[in-house]
Amino acid sequence: MSPGSPRGAVIHQAAGYDMLLWLLTFGRERRFRQKMLSFAAKEVVGVAGSVAGIDASPEMIARARTKAARAGVTVDFRQGSADALPFADARLDAVLSTAMLHHLPTTVRASALYEMRRVLKPGGRALLIDFAGHRNGKGPLLHFHRRGHVEPKVLEELVSSAGMRVVQSGPVGRWSLQYVLGAR
Repeated sequence: MSPGSPRGAVIHQAAGYDMLLWLLTFGRERRFRQKMLSFAAKEVVGVAGSVAGIDASPEMIARARTKAARAGVTVDFRQGSADALPFADARLDAVLSTAMLHHLPTTVRASALYEMRRVLKPGGRALLIDFAGHRNGKGPLLHFHRRGHVEPKVLEELVSSAGMRVVQSGPVGRWSLQYVLGAR
């Protein structure tokens, strides 16, 4: 495995993933994403601000570039892995991980949190949103939970173990999504 190679599930069907999210949010994907962002970041970073996004899948990066161009926003998209972020030390004000950690093996989750801390400026924030609890029964979401869920207490422990302070945590309000906001 080469450095920076992802060590978890990589979703390559970008259009299918977007369609699934659209169906699961009953067509209110934008409102759902705004709710998640409201925990840590302003919608607009301003003229002097910049936004970057990473994903291990080139298909997801291509889809994100298309969506950003359509929205008329400038985003620096890079292919990369959560446990080897392609950013310099203390470079970012905020890091957002949305429903991604459950795709990683347990050992890689800790590496990903250390990377988030590494790239954050002092005082920077990390927002983790992921599925928590155990789901019973069947349904389309179970396909994406091969590695399980990330319990809220485990999310908090990951943040603390990486050397960040847990600022706030709780339910997002959809399905079993929970968030933890940490600060460096």
